Amino acid sequence: MIRFGPAGIPLSCKGRTLRDGIDDVHNLSLTAMEVQMVRAGTFTIYIDEEDAGKTMNTLDGGMAVEIIRDDEPITDPNEPFQEEDQVVMMNSGIVDCFGDLGPLGRMAKRLDIAMSLHTPNYMDLGSNDGLTEICLDNIRHAGLVVDALQGDLVVTSLGLYDGNHSEEKIEANIYDNVAMVMDWWHDQGLKPKLGVEITGQQEVFGSLDQVLDICDQIDGLVPVINFPHLHSRTMGSLMEPMDFANVIEQVAPYCDNGRLYANFAGVEHMDGNELRLTPIKKGDLKFETLAECLADVRPEATIISSSPLLEHDAMYMRVIYERVINKRVGKYLRAKRKEAESAAAEAAE
Repeated sequence: MIRFGPAGIPLSCKGRTLRDGIDDVHNLSLTAMEVQMVRAGTFTIYIDEEDAGKTMNTLDGGMAVEIIRDDEPITDPNEPFQEEDQVVMMNSGIVDCFGDLGPLGRMAKRLDIAMSLHTPNYMDLGSNDGLTEICLDNIRHAGLVVDALQGDLVVTSLGLYDGNHSEEKIEANIYDNVAMVMDWWHDQGLKPKLGVEITGQQEVFGSLDQVLDICDQIDGLVPVINFPHLHSRTMGSLMEPMDFANVIEQVAPYCDNGRLYANFAGVEHMDGNELRLTPIKKGDLKFETLAECLADVRPEATIISSSPLLEHDAMYMRVIYERVINKRVGKYLRAKRKEAESAAAEAAE
């Protein structure tokens, strides 16, 4: 089965809450949704007598993701607050309360919508400056959110070459920081995978080879095929069905239960760098070509529309893929009918 869905709440959705988005995705006959972690900053509050005894699941007025008590972090959403606890609150806007995530996850399961989340687009796990710690927190908090949503995947990029450090040093820092995050991830017993996205700029860590190598080295990582990024980075290499098939063949062995995760959009690019994403019908990256490949390979896959048209292009991809499949089924049935007619004619003779 191939799932299609938008990168965010559908543009046509009248409400702007996650509940509205899930419901709208279902009504559009789509089966996946990638939540966007846009406002990723955090702030800290102190628990007073009034809120003592509450939990992250029951605290009103914002999404709590972590308790700091005696300088030790606590992530259990059912842990009662004590006076003077510090509570880390997300500015994400995903939900109003951490306790909302569980019911929304069950709603998505009931509607057969696979949930995932994308961390902020700008990530820096390589420079080891103040921003790196914020980015590491973003990934950790994203893992807690997706786990509560019963989602499958957190998608992230990892960092850029900043010009202040050697490429070797940046890459060593990225590997060390990701390994540290995944140790924490496993200790927390988080079920989602952490997906490392292929990036669209030469100055950003994330070529196909780099993504596969870090997935080789660190347990719990899976590659995310961002087709417009890869197409840009490789100077427009994805032109024929076999080009897409070659990428899928390389990535498939790393994917949890064999399910691929990918993003698709049109793209403008120059000199190996992405300039901007476009609607799918524009540019030289064609979904029709990918659809032919998918019909040949028939993988289990989730494909997210990161096009500016979001759900419109997610539905367009679903229609194009179904059209290719139906065309092939029709061709097969016609061939079988001819065989049957020929066999009947021979028997009559």
